[in-house]
Amino acid sequence: MKIPPILDVSGVLISSEIITECFCCDYEKCKGICCVEGDAGAPVTMDEIAGIEEALDTVWSDLSASAQSVIDKQGVAYTDKDGELVTSIVRGKDCVFTCYDGDNCLCALERAYRNGKTHFCKPISCSLYPIREKNFGNGLIGLNYNRWDVCKDAVEKGKTLGLPVYKFLKEPLIRRFGEAWYEELCEVANLFDTQKD
Repeated sequence: MKIPPILDVSGVLISSEIITECFCCDYEKCKGICCVEGDAGAPVTMDEIAGIEEALDTVWSDLSASAQSVIDKQGVAYTDKDGELVTSIVRGKDCVFTCYDGDNCLCALERAYRNGKTHFCKPISCSLYPIREKNFGNGLIGLNYNRWDVCKDAVEKGKTLGLPVYKFLKEPLIRRFGEAWYEELCEVANLFDTQKD
């Protein structure tokens, strides 16, 4: 398999697949399954854990009894097998902050935020998906495009709309890296597309 080129955007190394691949979440089809599938929780920072703990009382009644029990025992996050801090999970896969609206899985944290009840939205790793961030140390960060079969409908919808990953994730990328960085990413993307043709 050919390794996609790596591009440098103000010291952030990004896989060119973030520019070339298309993606757009299709909640009507996937029902938010990314909140309940996987073998670990969502990566979080210490600052995010503090934000989650601050919002916990607000979202507590939206959480399942199982999720409440897990949080009571181990807190809102734990260290996974790779040594990363991640949100706590129920039954080895469901994020503790998953709540349900019929068949749809929702994030209790995000719902509370969007309803103006908290200041914390959700971990940036969730907002950035399907981009995964890797910290190499010494301030060096890498961004990769992550493929997951539960997101096949999102890939199809993105292709139909002609929506590249970086455009679909404009808001969370700006939230994480800032407006000026995102503008530079767009310039790099345009240049890359020109050179590719």
